[in-house]
Amino acid sequence: MVRYDKWHDGKPHWLGSGRASATSATARRALPPGLAALSFLFLFLLGVFAMTAARADTIRILSFGDSLSAGYQLPAGTGFTDRLQEKLNAEGLDAEVINAAVSGDTTASGLSRLDWSTPDDVDLVLLELGANDALQGLPIDRARANLAAMIETFQAKGIKVALMGMMAPPNMGADYTASFDAIYPALAKEYQIPLYPFFLEDVAAQPHLNLEDGMHPNEEGIKIIVAKVAPFIIDILKQTN
Repeated sequence: MVRYDKWHDGKPHWLGSGRASATSATARRALPPGLAALSFLFLFLLGVFAMTAARADTIRILSFGDSLSAGYQLPAGTGFTDRLQEKLNAEGLDAEVINAAVSGDTTASGLSRLDWSTPDDVDLVLLELGANDALQGLPIDRARANLAAMIETFQAKGIKVALMGMMAPPNMGADYTASFDAIYPALAKEYQIPLYPFFLEDVAAQPHLNLEDGMHPNEEGIKIIVAKVAPFIIDILKQTN
């Protein structure tokens, strides 16, 4: 598209018209090609350094979970990770919360995708898995072993782990429920990692805070989860720094 400007006389002039003398003067003042290339390279590297430094200052938090933290059936920008980042930023933390949650994941499927779905330079992972194991009545010892393997893998990568506890639904029976619920405090003690006792605290079994399926938090439910989880995360970050 051809553009034009208006000079002081109010008449339109095509850009470039009447500029021959200015262009010639600019050409005479142009840097030698070699020096111009070095100047460009210097500015480019300076920009890269600035972006790298800014990124290094940002706390990168990975939410590694299932549909409960993936934002299942929620409008864009209203899921757990989005709301958590908003909350942490509002508290003055330069934090980025990365959504690496996959609906339907069990502890086994989470373990199988851990390496390729974990980005570089993550400072803290929120490990939120196990709900689908409990709903399907999968073996408790396998769920525990899978969670343990994920904790060890994250730690080997130099990433701090916060374990988000889960509870089995009561209809699974008293024995299964008690054994499953005990997984999380036992792992937190064994690996000396922070434990948030129950990810769905004050939201589970509350119809007005869940979608019609009665299992996944709605927007109001997410707000409550974030309000409760955020102080827990802030304390971890303060201790880390």
